[in-house]
Amino acid sequence: MSQFNIDFMGGRRWAGLLSGVLLLAAVTSLLYQGLDLGLDFTGGSLVEVELAEEVNPETVRGFLQAEGFVNGTVQTFGSSTALLIEMPPQRLDQGDAENLVDLAEAQAGLGERVFRAMASEYPGTVLRQSNYVGPAVGDELAEDGGLALLTALIVVMFYILFRFTKQFSVGAVAALAHDVLIVLGCFSIFRWTFDLTVLAALLAVIGYSLNDTIVVSDRIRENFRKIRKGQSVDVINVSLNQTLGRTLVTSLTTLFVLLALLFAGGEVIRGFASALSIGIVVGTYSSIYVAASILLTMNISREDLLVPEKEQSENEDGSYP
Repeated sequence: MSQFNIDFMGGRRWAGLLSGVLLLAAVTSLLYQGLDLGLDFTGGSLVEVELAEEVNPETVRGFLQAEGFVNGTVQTFGSSTALLIEMPPQRLDQGDAENLVDLAEAQAGLGERVFRAMASEYPGTVLRQSNYVGPAVGDELAEDGGLALLTALIVVMFYILFRFTKQFSVGAVAALAHDVLIVLGCFSIFRWTFDLTVLAALLAVIGYSLNDTIVVSDRIRENFRKIRKGQSVDVINVSLNQTLGRTLVTSLTTLFVLLALLFAGGEVIRGFASALSIGIVVGTYSSIYVAASILLTMNISREDLLVPEKEQSENEDGSYP
């Protein structure tokens, strides 16, 4: 028996209201602001330089802006004198607003031009690396990433459908979509850069949330078969309390590692750690309140989960008594 006795389902309406507000904010921001896509998806150049002395990244960004390199980002990378410059594809003004020449075909040399500008302003600057991502590659990565997320949700739906019942399948997919939308909404609202590492974190969130949902669902199914008396809401509450200890231990230990990466891992994995940290918190919440609440909404009952009589009476050798 569980040492917890929390009435989770008693607060499901408040939880539903909270989820509704979060989802509305996320969807609204995604529709009107979209995502701040990184170079992996937009194309452009990534330049890493080592300066002779420490310079404020905002000062460098202002200098590059004045030199005509617009919409770039500058951040320290590893040490106070190492800078990582991300520069999206640039357009060149030829003197007439109607004669803007798109430099997409010449973007491969963008990194070199950024380095030359830096070297002229900050003597002793050393180029450590310069990489270029073409816009076509970025579009392909964005399309493949979206298909990967959609495929994961569809596969999960069929897996849960065959392992449990349609109620569990709908609940699991709704919980996963809930988690992904809220993580995406956070990146849209706070204008955090969305790149391939964040996409990888989203896929990890789907896997983590699914694992938690399956553990809870398995206990709910088991208790529906064992507990012959009691309302559906009582059986689900008992199941959630029995799995709460395991859920908290797993979530907290994972979250502690991610927080360490978030605060001490540097800029390169900050997006990944942020997305996965939010996903773990939201995923733990959704496995309790979203997936389980949908079971009650769809009127799950003991009869839906009983083993068919044929399976109960069949012997190991396939014969019947």
